[in-house]
Amino acid sequence: MQEGRGQQRFVRALVGVVAASALAYPLLLCAVRLLFAQLVVPDVAEVVLWLVVAVTCSVAAVAVLRWGAERPVRSRWLLVGLLPPAAFETWLLWPLLTR
Repeated sequence: MQEGRGQQRFVRALVGVVAASALAYPLLLCAVRLLFAQLVVPDVAEVVLWLVVAVTCSVAAVAVLRWGAERPVRSRWLLVGLLPPAAFETWLLWPLLTR
């Protein structure tokens, strides 16, 4: 019985790692699209869209890893960790928003 439980935990952890690594490519795409939307051709709507997609992928990656480790996702710190990137993005977009 204990061996089956250990194997089940191992498989769950592997599925969590694979699912989280699958979200790395969408995050990379979001980073590239944000670079173009902010620096090459400034477009506020596109920046907001790719930021929402990036935040969704980031939170999903953390949630999947925590699911694989069998830990609940109830931490406020996950959302607090999004404040520094949000402040940086606001600083980058401020000239476009105040035109």
